[in-house]
Amino acid sequence: MKLLNVVVILSRPEESRNVGAVCRAMANNGLKTLRIVGKRQDFDDERVRILAIHACEIWENAEFFDSITEASRDCSLVAGTTRRRGKKRGKLLLPEEFASFSSPISENAKIAVVFGNERTGLEEEELDECTMGVTIPSSEEFGSLNLSHAVQIISYEIFRTYLREQNKISAGYTPITLDRLNKTVEEIAENLQKIGFFKLAGKDDMKKFWTDILSRAALSEGEAKYIEKTFSKMAGLSCKN
Repeated sequence: MKLLNVVVILSRPEESRNVGAVCRAMANNGLKTLRIVGKRQDFDDERVRILAIHACEIWENAEFFDSITEASRDCSLVAGTTRRRGKKRGKLLLPEEFASFSSPISENAKIAVVFGNERTGLEEEELDECTMGVTIPSSEEFGSLNLSHAVQIISYEIFRTYLREQNKISAGYTPITLDRLNKTVEEIAENLQKIGFFKLAGKDDMKKFWTDILSRAALSEGEAKYIEKTFSKMAGLSCKN
């Protein structure tokens, strides 16, 4: 994923504060290119900046166009966000699916994500200007998302894909193996024995107890070392006293 090639297009936004919040959502996720279907003079500069806060540069560099087609002319992929399905729309991708799908394209070409008006979303004619659709699942009882929230969700999935590809995040830590766990259990048992917690005959039962407990905890390397340090220090203090 190449973040500099990701373009956010707002079609006919009405509320200046929403535009400012969109700028902040984009900045949170490393996106910088904002294009708006509309005219700059239709927005209250001060109200935009109030919610953009430190992302005002995105607003200052925003470009304005008369249509989605003009705003996306240099893009290779244009995804319209919508809750409505249609015959021409094909399958609507989820945000995470869109991020994965568009990532290799963004390496060499611009991709655009289009968001509609706060009240009506993207009209049928506007969706026809897009090449694919993206949808954000929401409650049937109240499905309408705030504009900046929608931008935040999709921008986050794009940024998350970028981080994963840069090896800056992983699915989580790797639990230690049982072979490594045995070292921690041995350390616990040795230190408990030093302070006279059990007789030598009870050592194996104690080790089995700790192995069963700690294996279910799926310890990380850091956690294992911390436990070893705790029992070692405890034994040292006990012997000193």
